[in-house]
Amino acid sequence: MYDSEKDLLDKILLGEDSFLELKEIRFAGERVSAPRRDALADELAAFANARGGVCVLGVEDSTREILGIPIERLDAVEDFVRELCTDSIVPSLMPVIERLRLPTSTSGDVAVIKVDVSRSLFVHKSPGGYLHRVGSAKREMAPEFLARLFQQRSQARIIRFDEQPIPRATLDDLQPKLWERFATRRSRDGRDDLLVKLAMACLDDNGVLRPTVAGALMASENPCRWLPNAFIQAVAYRGTEVRPAGDEIYQLDAADIVGPLDQQIVGACHFVKKNMRVAATKEEGRHDLPQFDLTAVFEAVVNAVAHRDYAMHGAKIRLRLFADRLELYSPGAIPNTMTVESLPYRQAARNEAITSLLAKCSAPETDAGIVTNRGTFMDKRGEGVQIILDNSERISGQRPEYRIIDDSELMLTIYAAGDA
Repeated sequence: MYDSEKDLLDKILLGEDSFLELKEIRFAGERVSAPRRDALADELAAFANARGGVCVLGVEDSTREILGIPIERLDAVEDFVRELCTDSIVPSLMPVIERLRLPTSTSGDVAVIKVDVSRSLFVHKSPGGYLHRVGSAKREMAPEFLARLFQQRSQARIIRFDEQPIPRATLDDLQPKLWERFATRRSRDGRDDLLVKLAMACLDDNGVLRPTVAGALMASENPCRWLPNAFIQAVAYRGTEVRPAGDEIYQLDAADIVGPLDQQIVGACHFVKKNMRVAATKEEGRHDLPQFDLTAVFEAVVNAVAHRDYAMHGAKIRLRLFADRLELYSPGAIPNTMTVESLPYRQAARNEAITSLLAKCSAPETDAGIVTNRGTFMDKRGEGVQIILDNSERISGQRPEYRIIDDSELMLTIYAAGDA
């Protein structure tokens, strides 16, 4: 916003409004004394909760005079802004912080810092509460307004969360080799039209075509750039419980599995295959006896990445492998009116665009060691849960269990085969 020097100077001359905040910077020794940390956190969060905006540090708001920041103090001011965005705002903000030189009316060019805040995918709380920008002031949101905003920025929105545009992301951030695989042989659409039809791109509030959450998750090499917790945290433990580090190594292996969602699914299955024990019997020739059925593991991970709540900031999929069981935690309670008991019999998709793309995405090659019994990562027949339950019980003798944890996480436990 206000990317050219002329545009920014023109806005400063006109003064503060819904999209511009001006702050003079003062110091007490080496420390930034003004603006106050909490006050600036409130201003930035209010921008994120509204339609975004720019805060220019080094400009007096009432006179609109460009005072500047000493060059040797720029690092301290940038650290001040970055720390309050992380420590004083929940969930954290990730603004664009830019150092600029602007002309003054008397002493030539001086340094300022421009903090550019986009309209957020989330609702942010700062020290002053839940605030939004109204004209040149910030206001606490009324309960009914706040409830509506939470609804708009969550999976309950009429436009689902995975179909929302990502601020600042561009279509060039999507890799051609990743989105072109969804085009059919008969497709004659150009890039933009194809991405819109696939719900991988849509217009933002300013009419700019941007990648959606689903587009970033399926067609960018690093979805965590925009959704920091869109990965699978996998840990293989020694024994049957989590223990703090002591005399012995209690973790056998650990990995953060990143990349497009289909790559995460394959990576998680390979992690389980690598770390599970495999016994063997020589009756009528050698037969391997794995701890877990990899088809069931595949189905479980597909469901986790397809149906997790990506609107839950700070939450990630967790895969924990123990000597006697596998635990898989997926952020978000079960959508709609479904219950744990109804999972094998009913279907409900929190992320329609993601499930549709996974249903078009070719399944891993057989040499990847994952047997799916179908041609794509996901089908629409709703058989995945039943496969998990039946295949796992067949080799372990124990039926897997689903549980809801604190109304915010779905946990699946798959028991290991006892002879492995």
